[in-house]
Amino acid sequence: MTGPKKRTAILISGRGSNMKSLVEAARRPDYSAEIVAVISNRPDAPGLAWAKEQGIPALGLDHKLYSDRAHFESQLQGVLTASRVELVCLAGFMRLMTAPFVESWRDRMLNIHPSLLPSFKGLHTHARALEAGVKFAGCTVHLVRPEMDEGPILGQAVVPVLPDDTEDRLAARVLAAEHRLYPRILELFAAGLIRINGNKTTWISDVNPDWASFSPNV
Repeated sequence: MTGPKKRTAILISGRGSNMKSLVEAARRPDYSAEIVAVISNRPDAPGLAWAKEQGIPALGLDHKLYSDRAHFESQLQGVLTASRVELVCLAGFMRLMTAPFVESWRDRMLNIHPSLLPSFKGLHTHARALEAGVKFAGCTVHLVRPEMDEGPILGQAVVPVLPDDTEDRLAARVLAAEHRLYPRILELFAAGLIRINGNKTTWISDVNPDWASFSPNV
């Protein structure tokens, strides 16, 4: 890694399993991002307690207490600004954001989705994948755009769909892949090794291209 670490906030709504994988990866001295805040729209989110135990500033902003999305986002923006955040990672953040807020973080906000986008946007991805009879599933890290599950794809992980798969079994396999993919993509992106050109991404030549799409042994 060269240059200062990118100050990164993670937004969660629940237990934050992907948050944990990002935090663990960021403990490495040579990792290109530093986790400086964890924020949830649910004050009772279990992930907040875990983050506090790790010594990370963690805050619950109850979205129900605000008059509308814009009001909630103004408070969220205030926290991000006060923490001097440079990148935002959505990790199970179950809250749609307004277009102005998303655009204010254009090319600086990442999300992970449990499907191989552009297939199976939205919810119930694993059930829909099984119903469609696809042979491969996976997850995608992408930059956030105002439209749901849209944006330049930064990386994907592919897992096989097995003949005896249930929704839960497939979900567990994909989640294990998420925990590997998200930290690696954040590391590369924060280091400036993934470039954005419109709706496409370019990997710097000295990055192993296998990390743009990999198939973990899970």
